[in-house]
Amino acid sequence: MEPRPDKFKWFGEGFDGFPKILPDDCVQYALYIIDAKLSDFDVRQQLRTIQAAANALCKTCLKGFIWQRDPFALELVQQHGHSFLQGQTNFGDSVEDEWLVVYLLRELSRKFRPSWIRVFDSDGEFLLIEAADALPKWLNPDVAENRVWINDGKLLIIPKPPKTEKARPEALNLDNALTFVRDRKDDLLHSPSIDSEAFYRLQKYPAQIQASLHHAMITIPKKLAYVLHEDAAYISPAVEAFYLRDPISLRPLQSHQPSTLFFALEDFVTVSVKFTKVGYAQLKGQDFHTPPAWAAYFSRGPETRNHPGSEMGMKVTCGFEMLLSDPQNVDKKPVREMKLLLEDLDAGEERLPSDNDISKWDRIQDDESWLDIDFSEFDKELSGRANLDELGQGTGFGDQTAQENLRKMVARFAKFVNDDNGEAEDADFLDDSDEDDTSSSSDETGRDGSERKEAEKEVEFDEDRFASMMRDMMGLPLAATPDNAQQSESEVDPRLDAQTGDGRLDEEKEIQGVMDEIEDELRQAGALSLHPLSEEKVSPPTAAARASNATTSSNSPGSSEASP
Repeated sequence: MEPRPDKFKWFGEGFDGFPKILPDDCVQYALYIIDAKLSDFDVRQQLRTIQAAANALCKTCLKGFIWQRDPFALELVQQHGHSFLQGQTNFGDSVEDEWLVVYLLRELSRKFRPSWIRVFDSDGEFLLIEAADALPKWLNPDVAENRVWINDGKLLIIPKPPKTEKARPEALNLDNALTFVRDRKDDLLHSPSIDSEAFYRLQKYPAQIQASLHHAMITIPKKLAYVLHEDAAYISPAVEAFYLRDPISLRPLQSHQPSTLFFALEDFVTVSVKFTKVGYAQLKGQDFHTPPAWAAYFSRGPETRNHPGSEMGMKVTCGFEMLLSDPQNVDKKPVREMKLLLEDLDAGEERLPSDNDISKWDRIQDDESWLDIDFSEFDKELSGRANLDELGQGTGFGDQTAQENLRKMVARFAKFVNDDNGEAEDADFLDDSDEDDTSSSSDETGRDGSERKEAEKEVEFDEDRFASMMRDMMGLPLAATPDNAQQSESEVDPRLDAQTGDGRLDEEKEIQGVMDEIEDELRQAGALSLHPLSEEKVSPPTAAARASNATTSSNSPGSSEASP
């Protein structure tokens, strides 16, 4: 396989700057207006209109939503002679935020038909990764860049050049891609099967927007409750500060004087706090040693430690302390805003809410069952035997999204294994160059084609066996299902194995025999004897060795004396 070109030009080759690499956990997007009839001024006017519509869409769809890190935003820029909207969102550990960005962009493309959108992350064209089993053979990561566009809610692909132009497809630069879209829109490839695969995760939107949040009742200082009530989105950077803490960031919490803290450990209230599900799981799953100041607070009485939400409240409060105390965060917008709020409180310009005011706030406590994973249900999901309720909905482990993703993963794997021909569903992707590739290898296929077809027919996907393999890899116990019970009986009772003709025991004995023979050969050759003297004491001699020793002993003096 040839190495992938790095596209870097040195100073003698027309150096145009160092290549920009998109950071991990980031999604980048760009929106263009492609219309040859419009001037640059008209294009910028339409882009401003789309920018305003995007802000309105976010206010409508994302009301009360919390991003894991960066929000969705479009900025009007001009580069290389093109005016367009672009943005970059760091989604951290929340992959759902990345798909929310795709959902918003797709909705904008439906509302504004002249808009053409590119979206990619550090993995490249991740929409093509989702639709990998429906793509033509020639569309690989080396040539996919700048070929994938979203327009009118559809995924459109710039095709490879005809045979008369180039024998092999090559990577497109952005200018050539924009020119192709402008001049040859009718030649763009569109496949419903690729659409359904690439946008599969968007089927759960917009309901998934609120489903990715979690509300919990926690006990925190009233001053912090006031800050969170002003903007619930402050919780995300605080959770990240706690989750990514280091010994330096923990220093402010080691003080025994509560007066040095931003949030004094007094006047506690129990309120409902909104988290992202990823953030709540990050807090919930981490062990955290109680800081000295909190240890003194919890020592006041068992009611402080046993109060509902006390531990989560401690983690949240410590996260805010680390966030506000770290000098590296002084320029972050949430930190500046929170410090202004605290300064207004200290100056008397604002007042803390009263207990009566807090009692009128929402008191939502969501169920935490989505955090629990029952591995027996996980096994049923893998094997396709998930429990169904009265409405036919799965009642397995995790939430509905996890179940659907797992079922889709198994279905894709089964389709890949059982695919006999591997041909694309849409004939539009087949052209002369593909036929040439096929004909060039026809001689080789003719020689062993029949054997290959017979071998492919024997490859079938067994869901039960796949589930068993998954259990073995994860160290899970064998599920107690009727099939497994019957399988266990056949392994224990050789007569039942003989009746069913399974032959598993014979196969295992044969494998074990081969392994024993290999081990004996390696041992005789000295490959397994790191300490030969000790090895002779530990390992019993083989039959051949015993016979050789007996012959030697009979010919040696004193052979009639038995060894003690």
